[in-house]
Amino acid sequence: MLVLATCAILFSSCSRDPNVMYTTAVFDGERALADVAAQLAFGERIPGSEAHAATGDWILAELRRAGWETGVQEFVYDGVRMRNLIARAGPHASGGILLGTHYDTRPHADRDGGSPEAPVPGANDGASGVAVLLELARVLPTERLDQPLQLVFFDGEDSGRIDGWPWAIGSAQFVAEARDLPARAVIVDMVGDADLQLYLEGNSDPGLSAEIWAVAAELEMDGFIAKEGRNILDDHVPFRDAGIPAIDIIDIDYPYWHTTEDTLDKVSAESLAQVGQTLLGWLEQEALEP
Repeated sequence: MLVLATCAILFSSCSRDPNVMYTTAVFDGERALADVAAQLAFGERIPGSEAHAATGDWILAELRRAGWETGVQEFVYDGVRMRNLIARAGPHASGGILLGTHYDTRPHADRDGGSPEAPVPGANDGASGVAVLLELARVLPTERLDQPLQLVFFDGEDSGRIDGWPWAIGSAQFVAEARDLPARAVIVDMVGDADLQLYLEGNSDPGLSAEIWAVAAELEMDGFIAKEGRNILDDHVPFRDAGIPAIDIIDIDYPYWHTTEDTLDKVSAESLAQVGQTLLGWLEQEALEP
């Protein structure tokens, strides 16, 4: 991307009857952290590598195990075969919500003063977003969805400015080819930092951001900071450019970004749970029948 404690389970639903309390599912931060470790065990997930392909197969298997319908969007960029991984649940209809992340890692740690040519392990930048979406897939009560929900794991996000590649290749391909685009898109990226600081990203839709940060405030998630942050080019931008309200939930101030120190010990189960439980709360309000 280019820079331009367990929460309360009960909350009051804002978009439905404000006098009714709904019980959300519980996001397991420790299980999400184990998903981060599982991805690191494959090695660096650089597009075109065996580790990357194996990680993609594992993601699809986990989604199927959780009961989601899965599909793959295959494409080639600069001679490298890539694939976006797609999971669907809810009614078969147009529109709906898309939750997305990227599952590739950066080939070179160009912000690393000591080893700028080494690959990035990608514990936070790559694995954390995947872990959040996988745990959501497990715990979300999909039988209560009243609109379509897609979980999309984008390829080729993190090689920008290396060998002439742009950023956000997979999401741009998805938007260009999708027969049925969502009504709203939420991207999660670098959301596992133990010192979580999620500011309002400047290229994101203000209304959609306000909805999710309001849920975070209601659930007392202190990693969500309702102050304006930086403008970032990430997988939400192709959706925004297509006229779809889209946001990026991201901690861009992560000090180990694009370095060899982006390792498992920098990621926190509590931070993953803050993001996952907030998204569960938002989906409870926006997409689930009581």
